[in-house]
Amino acid sequence: MSGYLISETTKEEREKIVAESLGNIEATCDGCAPGLAEMYQPYIDGKKELREITMEFNARYVKDDDMPGRSGCMYQ
Repeated sequence: MSGYLISETTKEEREKIVAESLGNIEATCDGCAPGLAEMYQPYIDGKKELREITMEFNARYVKDDDMPGRSGCMYQ
């Protein structure tokens, strides 16, 4: 396998990349592992690159200062 891009891998190789990256997702001790596996399905299917999925995931997290109407801890 030469890389991680969709153009450089087969579907089977992408499945292996995701499985190895996530570890043992069958042992869902905290309940979030199945969601992680689903998050990477577009990569496995050849629809989105890993970079796109990671960027979308990270975009959901915004610093507190950047969110309108929020200032500091509400319990102070």
